[in-house]
Amino acid sequence: MNGAPQVQRRRGFIMGFGAGAVAALGVAALIAAIAGDFSGSNLTSQASQVIRDEYFKPVKSSVLNDASVNGIIRELRKRYDDRFSHYLNPHQLRQFESLTSGRFSGVGLTVTGVKRGLRVASVLPRTPAQGAGIKEGDLITAVDGRSLAGVPTEVATARIKGPPWTPIELRLVSGSGGATRNIRLKRASVAVPVAVGEIKRAGTSKVAYVSYATFSQGAHGELSSTLERLDRHGAQGLVLDLRGNGGGLLNEAVLSASLFLAKGQLVVSTDSRTMGHRDYDAIGNPLSQHPTVVLINHDTASAAEILASALEDHHLATIVGTRSFGKGTFQEVIHLAAGGALDLTVGQYFTANGISLANKGIKPDVRAVDDPKTPQDEALRRALAVLAEKMAVENR
Repeated sequence: MNGAPQVQRRRGFIMGFGAGAVAALGVAALIAAIAGDFSGSNLTSQASQVIRDEYFKPVKSSVLNDASVNGIIRELRKRYDDRFSHYLNPHQLRQFESLTSGRFSGVGLTVTGVKRGLRVASVLPRTPAQGAGIKEGDLITAVDGRSLAGVPTEVATARIKGPPWTPIELRLVSGSGGATRNIRLKRASVAVPVAVGEIKRAGTSKVAYVSYATFSQGAHGELSSTLERLDRHGAQGLVLDLRGNGGGLLNEAVLSASLFLAKGQLVVSTDSRTMGHRDYDAIGNPLSQHPTVVLINHDTASAAEILASALEDHHLATIVGTRSFGKGTFQEVIHLAAGGALDLTVGQYFTANGISLANKGIKPDVRAVDDPKTPQDEALRRALAVLAEKMAVENR
């Protein structure tokens, strides 16, 4: 066949590698023969078996299994514009589970997953990350020489975790100038403060400023305690800072919103093929109400967007900052009997006004951007100015 080498297959037919119609007929014959041999199997099983039997090098079944599932997930992500579904192989699943086990430590960062790796959303004070000079907006592209490009966010984050005092090397691209550098530091036990508050001034008035970091179990209780403490110190308004808050538990978002909304007011609704439609209402007993500004940025996501949108939709807050992340869907980690798990998108959520935030996020009422090159927090300063104006109008 056009001088191409003849290859004898053990199934009793000859397949050539020449060009044109002859080669096409040869491929068709091979496919037909395979289909006959595996008529009771699905396509993935057929292809995997042929590769194990016929490929010019030995291939482990685990490699084929991972490649098959990864291919399926990639197609789902592409076809349905789903940024959040992932396959976690057994090793990655162990890393992911260690992230929430409490047995490991980190370097003191909150991060957001992007295509090239992890973008730093915030740097916690008195941590190895702060000591190493890592800044908000920096991009982590590799951990210990291993690229994070295309790695699921949960797995990439887990790679930064490890036993206290163990060394780690991060490759960083500066958020301000684009320069790349490698830094070495040691992990440490880091306690992430959930709700940190203080009294600030908005014009001539004392107001509460609360930075709300995550929606972990019990977070709404810490938020409630912080707000009540600042109320006792004479706060007459509130800036609720959700910048860098990547979300967390849905029920904590509902309970947090219930600190502001009246009983029965809609916080969020969800739709899922397996769970149907569900409305989540505020449970009641809101705290004392004050003029409120919610501060957001691109790293405000998921449960944080649910809280911010609930306050906005019920006309309880003015939104200041930059457009939020735009999550709009929720995931479930489903363990597979053969090992590993699917971190699979299983539904969508909608704001109290029935809007999906997927790929859109929350557009702020007042745009405000912090300049990382200055020691001042320009976005917070703008939020306090907006709150002062809001209080002046409401007090007329």
